[in-house]
Amino acid sequence: MTDTPISAAAPLARPRRVRGRDIHEAHRAATPLELLLDLSFVVAIALAASQLHHGVMAHHTGLALAGFVAAFVAIWWAWMNYTWFASAYDDDSAVFRLLTMLQMGGVLVFATGVPGLFSGDFRAGVLGYAIMRLALVAQWLLAARGDPARAATCRRYALGITAVQVLWIARLGFPPEWLWPTFVLFMLLELAVPPWAERAGGTPWHAHHIAERYSGLLIITLGEVVLGAANAVAGMWQTFGWTLNLALVGLGSTALVFALWWMYFLLPSGEALHRHRERSFAWGYGHVLVFVSAAAIGAGLEVVADVLKAGKEAAAQAVATAGQAAPSATQAAHAANAAHGVSPLYAITMVALAQGMFMVSLWAVYSHTTRAQARQGWLTLACVACVALGPLAVWLGAPLPWGLLLLTLGPAVAIVYNEHGRRHCEDHFQVR
Repeated sequence: MTDTPISAAAPLARPRRVRGRDIHEAHRAATPLELLLDLSFVVAIALAASQLHHGVMAHHTGLALAGFVAAFVAIWWAWMNYTWFASAYDDDSAVFRLLTMLQMGGVLVFATGVPGLFSGDFRAGVLGYAIMRLALVAQWLLAARGDPARAATCRRYALGITAVQVLWIARLGFPPEWLWPTFVLFMLLELAVPPWAERAGGTPWHAHHIAERYSGLLIITLGEVVLGAANAVAGMWQTFGWTLNLALVGLGSTALVFALWWMYFLLPSGEALHRHRERSFAWGYGHVLVFVSAAAIGAGLEVVADVLKAGKEAAAQAVATAGQAAPSATQAAHAANAAHGVSPLYAITMVALAQGMFMVSLWAVYSHTTRAQARQGWLTLACVACVALGPLAVWLGAPLPWGLLLLTLGPAVAIVYNEHGRRHCEDHFQVR
């Protein structure tokens, strides 16, 4: 991932052997096959976010977060490994396509096992994960045969991935109390494979192609935020019809996902990676926090929707019983807390924490990759402080939809500052 290519010649249309791609190839973009594979990951990401939402509503936040992180890290790592390999060795041959199809099958098997990860049952998850990873081993071995100059690197990838899969499968027989400690240990071993393999020579990945692929996964993950917003609006509409709260939830959720998208695409990833290939590991690995926090925001919006719905129903029932006037937003919030056990403050804090992690991790990736004069550390702190206004307002008694709308203030400040700087201080935003 980090070295200058040894001899990256452009492949023929249908080469007999897997060849390294040209890192300077013009107009390199994601292929239809890569986009098809992404669709299978959509299912797994959606299930992971859904399980987090249900776990929080069932008052099992700790276990739900552990299962969510385990599921998402596995999804991200399998997607990431395929993406970097395809950027370097995708020859669009029949064998490459069939092995990719096998990995798609592994993703779907893994997706069926996602609920089990939240209850400690790793069997289906490990099976699907092993299918994905071992199919990639076959691709690395084909690359080793077709690219002699980098054969040592390709074989190291194949050996390292295989060894860790053996450990994952053996882990199924471990005592239950070993499952989570060994999960952390084996994931660290997974993360160590690429640096160890690349020490034998870098692979010819394409900087702009990689940047496009990561931005595509970010959009897919933000789709969970869109789904959470849609479910929130749909649930409120079906239950209560048109209300001001419904409009505020729709506006706040849409503005939030749009602002996060805008923030991400301020990062000049393609240019930065093309100029500084040695920075690729921190850039590629650092994105896991960006992706996982984006998916968690979607789950948080689902929690917000459930709290609003439960609060409205509980307050309406109390009013009907007591024969009082229609409840205020504050009364509905208190009713939700009493009836459902998940308070509005808890729900908005979940979204705010995930959003804060998104912004901080994105700043960290930006700062490391560009080394620009405008490191923006102070700006990031100011924006995170603005995000805290949402939970603060709800804590002080503001309706939950207004707190959700306030969450967009932090990203808006970052966007305005950067877009203004882009027009007036362009030299401060260049890659160093």
